[in-house]
Amino acid sequence: MGEVLQEVRVLRLGLMDYGIALKRMRDFTRQRDADTPDELWLLEHPPVYTLGLAADTAHGPAAGCGIPVVQVERGGEVTYHGPGQLVLYALVDLARRGLKVKPFVAMLEQSVIDLLDGRAQRRPGAPGVYAGGAKVAALGIRVSRGCAFHGLALNVDMDLAPFAAIDPCGYPGLAVTQTRDLGFEFSVATAGPRLADILLRKLEHA
Repeated sequence: MGEVLQEVRVLRLGLMDYGIALKRMRDFTRQRDADTPDELWLLEHPPVYTLGLAADTAHGPAAGCGIPVVQVERGGEVTYHGPGQLVLYALVDLARRGLKVKPFVAMLEQSVIDLLDGRAQRRPGAPGVYAGGAKVAALGIRVSRGCAFHGLALNVDMDLAPFAAIDPCGYPGLAVTQTRDLGFEFSVATAGPRLADILLRKLEHA
């Protein structure tokens, strides 16, 4: 399930309920010490909307949408998770690595851009990764005692319809896309290890 690479354990966790993953992230971050290896978790979630600390409920979803809504401590606004979306949680001791938050966020974004062969880009003032004006990856982290948790979500091959019930990341009318529609043939299972490997190399040289 896990392997130690460059002081980082990479865990493939499959489909996991959001609440379970959230508790495990919080517990891991609270209990870790100066010698705890960093971890990257690769997983998918059943359908769920999550609201970051700055989330305005005016951006949705509406009550009674039928999909669970969870308020969390990560940065950012509202987003959607569902099967076919690659979630990478980066549980990284930033202080130990001498990394500041903004460069770490840029590292996460650049890892997705590299995975997509440079066919996507950042948008100033709007965290995440975009392709042709549409958002393909959302990002939100939390830092506690110098240690990051939460991470990024890359739309790979999923039902995008639930995004229509929200203003993705707080931007009304923001289009969303996925790697399948951009011409990439990889699945969540194949994209995950590739993305983790890209991020590992960046962490190694940070």
